[in-house]
Amino acid sequence: MRSPDLARPVDLPRSFASWVLAHGLQRALIRRGARRGDLISRMVMDPGLRVDPFPAYEQLRARGPIGANDLISASVDHAVCNEVLRSDAFGTAGGQGELPKPLQWLHHKVIDPDTLGPVDPPSMLAVDPPLHTRYRKQVARAFTARKVGRMGDRVADVAGDLLADLAGAEDFDLIERYASQLPVTVIADLLGVPEEDRGRLLELGNEAAVTLDPGLSWREFRRAERALREMHTWFRGHVARISADPGDDLISQLTLLEGEDRLDPVELHQVGLLVLAAGFETTVNLIGNAVALLDQHPDQLRWLQENPDGWGNAVDEVLRHQSPVQLTMRIALRETEVAGKRFLPGHGILLYLGGANRDPAVFADPGAFDVTRPNADQHLGFSAGVHFCLGASLARLETAVALRALYERYPDLHVAGRPERRGTRVLRGFERLPVRTLQESPVDR
Repeated sequence: MRSPDLARPVDLPRSFASWVLAHGLQRALIRRGARRGDLISRMVMDPGLRVDPFPAYEQLRARGPIGANDLISASVDHAVCNEVLRSDAFGTAGGQGELPKPLQWLHHKVIDPDTLGPVDPPSMLAVDPPLHTRYRKQVARAFTARKVGRMGDRVADVAGDLLADLAGAEDFDLIERYASQLPVTVIADLLGVPEEDRGRLLELGNEAAVTLDPGLSWREFRRAERALREMHTWFRGHVARISADPGDDLISQLTLLEGEDRLDPVELHQVGLLVLAAGFETTVNLIGNAVALLDQHPDQLRWLQENPDGWGNAVDEVLRHQSPVQLTMRIALRETEVAGKRFLPGHGILLYLGGANRDPAVFADPGAFDVTRPNADQHLGFSAGVHFCLGASLARLETAVALRALYERYPDLHVAGRPERRGTRVLRGFERLPVRTLQESPVDR
């Protein structure tokens, strides 16, 4: 990756003010609630619940469709989450949670445009219609059913190349060598990213992804901020190169927009970087979660190997059982009512998608992993409503192709060693997933 120009000194007071407003105040309040035993606060802060959140989801479910503390409401109820995600009475409120409007205004003033993250406007994750509609319309052209369908051969070729590179390797980290490389290659092709830049962008994306979580520590925030600064610097140079010699990639198309469709530099950065990061983050986690689950359920892996048409439904079951995105948040934009609870403007609700996807009112025996589950596709793993994941069909395609190719090449592949979960709350996946390609003997086990 070309060395970015990061000579401009970092304004630490400005950075600290941004952290206080975006995370610091929130962190202090959440930690106080967690010390007092509040379940919702513990679900955000407790490291143990990040590794295994599902018992806490069931505790919250036992409290009814919507739980609440002094700060915010929360739900693991499928019907509630689905209703809120689809309702125009709720929105993202600029990604600022329940900050009072004066503090939201102040944060917008102090944040460095070169450190804007995925939950900062004008990211599509942090804006509501009509602005969201305007951005989504431009990006959606790259993810039509026809275009995604045509990507199947390319995904298969990438999977084949990666597996060929693994020839002779009996032990390797599935995340590093396969699960991360496939989606980053595909999305980089889509965005015109040079091959030599892809590895570093993958590292930076992983470091910046933590900004999706609420209540970051100052140290976590600073590390993510450095990654975001480098990503923005790289993207500025990437846009300059593409503007001088446009191609048929998505970034070229976005830079050539004219009139009211034209994106200003900040909008272009936020839209482009979000598509880049989202294009591999979900799929990396999805592939890793799938391999771990199939390792725990060898009978279901054997069924898929004998019934390869079942891989598509298996991907949906992984999305349901181990959702790569575990939660999101919405803010009431006007007074409204959900499941008998009144919401005033500005009141927020945490939607635990990972819990909603195990709602026994929708899914029979929800804790069981079943690749033949008839209604697996009713999950909310890709959200719903106007913020439904644009790349959902591509992520499904990549994962199904990647898994089928992996197990055709290595039918006896299994997890060997201790997997390491990511330390993030919103994103659920593996940092490391060591695997072995040869069947161990009974003695080795």
